Amino acid sequence: MATQTTVTLVDDLDGSVADGQVDFSIDGRSYAIDLSTANTERLREIFAPFVAAARRTGGRRSSGPVGTRSAPDREQNQAIRAWAKSQGLNVSERGRISSEILEAFRKAH
Repeated sequence: MATQTTVTLVDDLDGSVADGQVDFSIDGRSYAIDLSTANTERLREIFAPFVAAARRTGGRRSSGPVGTRSAPDREQNQAIRAWAKSQGLNVSERGRISSEILEAFRKAH
């Protein structure tokens, strides 16, 4: 017997169907809220003048040394390149692996 589970995001402000999660931080605390497209736009409009006047202090940049990779990263990249070649995909021997190849690899595994 098969079971199918459906997850519906609910807008945390008005109870309508949410289209996704929005993450933000203020006063050193991080928050996540599920919002509809309309409420996401409202939130971004409210924050826009403050974001425009602010300076970035963090974000998604790596805090580690630039250009260093651990052995597992190299091994994983080698495995992805080998898989891509076996699938007839064009992948470079060095450098960044395209997001399309990474996504295809993840779907296959």
